[in-house]
Amino acid sequence: MPDAAALAALLRAHPGTLVLTGAGISTDSGIPDYRGPDGTRRVTPMQHGDFVGSSQARQRYWARSFIGWQRFSHAEPNAAHHAVAVLQRRGVLGPVITQNVDGLHQAAGSREVTELHGSLAEVVCLTCDTRSDRDLLQARMAEANPGFEALASGEAPDGSRVSSQIRPDGDIVLDDDLVAGFHLPRCTVCGAHTLKPDVVFFGGSVPRERVDACYALTDAAPALLVLGSSLAVMSGLRFVRHAAKRGIPVMAVTRGPTRGDDLMTLRVDGPLAPTLAAVVSAGLAA
Repeated sequence: MPDAAALAALLRAHPGTLVLTGAGISTDSGIPDYRGPDGTRRVTPMQHGDFVGSSQARQRYWARSFIGWQRFSHAEPNAAHHAVAVLQRRGVLGPVITQNVDGLHQAAGSREVTELHGSLAEVVCLTCDTRSDRDLLQARMAEANPGFEALASGEAPDGSRVSSQIRPDGDIVLDDDLVAGFHLPRCTVCGAHTLKPDVVFFGGSVPRERVDACYALTDAAPALLVLGSSLAVMSGLRFVRHAAKRGIPVMAVTRGPTRGDDLMTLRVDGPLAPTLAAVVSAGLAA
């Protein structure tokens, strides 16, 4: 695998390389990407403005998420996540910035992980800022919506069970008539029905202090490695541009084109797990 050999050589010359990961690293864990290999968006994600401005949008999200969470929360790290953790322990890779909200890097043993877009494991009330655990909310929604899971089964348009229709936001596809009967969860502190997963939806803004922290990581990095991201949104692309402006090597392993291809020192268009496995096998910093 010549591309992997070239990647291994660059990493060997730049120990502690900063990592930026996208949805493509979690697809082998059963969590799909927003876009196909050609960069075309396959699903329409929840929009921040819709969620904040409409109780109906929040009802739709939480009904779908109630079903989707059961599969999403049981997703396990795949070989690519584990390879990143191994390369971190060996000193080949440094901190990880992930655009994902699934917690799989930490589950695989990676440390120094910055969750750029937050985490689905936590919930925040937009009215009083109270934070709570997603599993506890799941239990409350189950109590408030007895039998909803059974009603939802088989509602996918293709006839499959809805639990097979998981989306990157952690929700799934449900019929609108079914959603209309779902009781929207309320905050246990202030009573408002403005609970939101502690993630940055499309159209929302990453907290400034988190962005600044990621810029600082990029400033301190000897190189940047992008894994499983098309860099289609500025949220991740800005760090690639910043790294290139600094003059440090920028590498990427992902399927299909990225918006940062013109900034790449090395670009591997291929599957993540085999490529990273080949890098691990190279015995870097062993």
